[in-house]
Amino acid sequence: MLIANARILDPSCEPPVDFIGDILIEGDRIIKVGSNLAQTKIAQGAQHIDASGLCAAPGFLDIHVHLRDPGFTHKEDIITGCKAAAAGGVTGVCCMPNTKPVTDSEEVLSYILDKAKDADARVYPIASITKGMLGQELNDIAALHACGAVAVSDDGRPVENGGMMLKALKEAYKAGVPVISHCEDLTIIDGGIINEGRISKELGVKGMDRASEDSITAREIVLAESSDTAIHIAHVSTKGSVQLIREAKARGVKVTCETAPHYMMMTDELLLSYNANFRMNPPLREQEDCEAIVEGVLDGTIDAIVTDHAPHAAEEKANFLKAPNGIVGLETSFAAACTVLVHQCGMSLLDLVKLMSTNPANLLRLPGGTLREGSLADIVLFDPDRSWTVDAEKLHSKSKNTPFDGLELTGRVVRTILGGKTVFEL
Repeated sequence: MLIANARILDPSCEPPVDFIGDILIEGDRIIKVGSNLAQTKIAQGAQHIDASGLCAAPGFLDIHVHLRDPGFTHKEDIITGCKAAAAGGVTGVCCMPNTKPVTDSEEVLSYILDKAKDADARVYPIASITKGMLGQELNDIAALHACGAVAVSDDGRPVENGGMMLKALKEAYKAGVPVISHCEDLTIIDGGIINEGRISKELGVKGMDRASEDSITAREIVLAESSDTAIHIAHVSTKGSVQLIREAKARGVKVTCETAPHYMMMTDELLLSYNANFRMNPPLREQEDCEAIVEGVLDGTIDAIVTDHAPHAAEEKANFLKAPNGIVGLETSFAAACTVLVHQCGMSLLDLVKLMSTNPANLLRLPGGTLREGSLADIVLFDPDRSWTVDAEKLHSKSKNTPFDGLELTGRVVRTILGGKTVFEL
């Protein structure tokens, strides 16, 4: 395959690559990146893709996804989730362990990896920190890593016991396994379902105080700092957490973090619609939080953009007060991030690709995130200036619970290539 005349964006190189050129693929690998490759002998007979007017970048890696498989396949499964990923330019997903059974054994890891062999994206399982995600007994983290887990997390709920988390940090660091923390104090949440503030009061709905997220973010930073280990903070949503992480990084703490596009562009005012597709955890916050998240992305405090893709069936989302938290996001993540960060805030496309591809690969030590010769041919072609309107019913995910339905976004994935084969084409 020869991708010709593309604007090639590769932030993994030093200096970063940004030029009009060609990419030659043989089998599942990139074998040449350069100019006028169509004229060379090595490119003769290759399938020719004219990418004029498009950007070519390493496929996006979403390190925070819920594929719901095994156990909740009426919401999503590995195959449909990866179709959604491909449609969003995502060539690799890290799936969280709150499945049924929980991903805490070789059997579940083997099931996921085996089913993913035929999927349209690479699937990297994350195992739970504690057995059954019950917070009572630490898993054998090194053994789970050896069976294919790329990281550990009890995401979906916090590790409530600080002593247990400290032990996990030490064991994981020794084994070279990243730890991802879902920062939430359940005693503060106490049944809250949306952000605590003016909107929760207006709706008469119990709120979720920012202190819930901020207090556990602070705890994890202290635990990592005191033990000289590393922690990755999931789905940052508050101004307080951004500042805590910024200050910790400045003094050398090994802390990294991620956020999602909806925390950059949506506030809890949308919940006045009483639409449960605007409910997720952490919840949509207030304008000052949105601004702090964007600032954190722009100044490098926030390391990666993820989706926290969390599918739920329509009937589950029908009752605003009783609906489970979560939204789908794989097919809209690039467009939403491009709209806010590139078109509204002036971020370079190279920096956006770094946040969605190169950084996630480095954070969880995954293949990908690069277009270097010899690397996997996992590539996304996109038009950063193409506007489109999200239609929930046209999403590839099994569930349609998106907060972006009806919104016009700017930035469109046109083709996704996985291991040298096209798995999505607009």
